[in-house]
Amino acid sequence: MNELFSTEGRIPRSTFWKFFAIFYIAAAIVGFISKNSGSAAIRGVLGLLMLPLIVVAIMVQIRRWHDRDKSGWWVLINLVPCIGFVWVLVELGCLPGTTGENRFGPDPLQR
Repeated sequence: MNELFSTEGRIPRSTFWKFFAIFYIAAAIVGFISKNSGSAAIRGVLGLLMLPLIVVAIMVQIRRWHDRDKSGWWVLINLVPCIGFVWVLVELGCLPGTTGENRFGPDPLQR
């Protein structure tokens, strides 16, 4: 769990997928509650509760970019309309990390 709250080092694809499965389930629940809530205050509170989860999601992506031997600044590719999400999904979710140690640390699969 500690590996989710740092931008140092590398994480494998399995950690990436586990985190984002939880992230999207939480976002769906918040969206459902927010949509069915008549109160703007509840929607605002739910939105604020999502902020820490979004920050952790960025940290997870940075560590996964490190596993691909790329700078964490690649997380900004998410901002490119249409292809940014697809690029991230393919690169971080489907392609393996570099084998062995790279400039960001040891291979997380060989620990």
